[in-house]
Amino acid sequence: MSRVAYVNGLYVPHADAAVHVEDRGYQFADGVYEVCEVRGGRMVDERRHMERLQRSLRELRIAMPMPPAALGVVLREAIRRNRVREGIVYIQVTRGVARRDHYFPSPDTLPSIVVTARATDQAKAAASVESGAAVITVPDNRWDRVDIKTVGLLPNVLAKQAAKEAGAREAWFVRDGVVTEGGSTNAWIVTQAGAIVTRPAESGILRGITRTVLFEVANRLGLTVEERGFTLDEALAAREAFISSASNVVVPIVSIDGKTVGDGKPGPVARSLRDSFYDVAEFARK
Repeated sequence: MSRVAYVNGLYVPHADAAVHVEDRGYQFADGVYEVCEVRGGRMVDERRHMERLQRSLRELRIAMPMPPAALGVVLREAIRRNRVREGIVYIQVTRGVARRDHYFPSPDTLPSIVVTARATDQAKAAASVESGAAVITVPDNRWDRVDIKTVGLLPNVLAKQAAKEAGAREAWFVRDGVVTEGGSTNAWIVTQAGAIVTRPAESGILRGITRTVLFEVANRLGLTVEERGFTLDEALAAREAFISSASNVVVPIVSIDGKTVGDGKPGPVARSLRDSFYDVAEFARK
């Protein structure tokens, strides 16, 4: 079956989907995006993702392309037309099409919006949970506003490629000896005392939606969570480590820069958080 994309008001064949050459997302990375997990044909945590999308747009002074309720209809239609049961739906909004100029275009310039949806390999995701994954570390050379989910992801692309070439699943950014986050994930450790630790999201990292839900999951399981920075040395001495994201929920980390974490196997805390995640996450209607 051919895939379908939504582009500025039209559902079009994915192979033919295109935006204007002077779209500011293409010219300046002047836009934001969101990725929602789809499970059983329904979006996971749609409300939280829409709230973060609106925050990102406000921070860049880009207008919402349509009311949130209308956008929800588009997302569900994209999922339906692509027959996605287990996968992701992607939303991208840019400042729109205008003559190339660093200044903002005229206020009447309409934002551009693209929505795509696709299935993901659930067997592959399950296998990574069973075996655990490796991460490498790279210097954090990104701009300070990584709390905005912009499409300007070149440092992340380079970090992820470095991880791939090293045979690792993810790259952790490190600044002043402290782990900030992954190339497309939030970073967590479990201390020898059993506390779950992840960096505060006030600045320096993206406030992950899955991260937010995991706080609630941990509370339900009676686990202690500490929001603070942790060093690379702490991570190497941890009982467990894991990463979280909308597309993979929780993936245990069993090695960092080639050094074994814990006993080198996925740990019980990461497993329990993943197993209980959907008991807390919100499911949108179809």
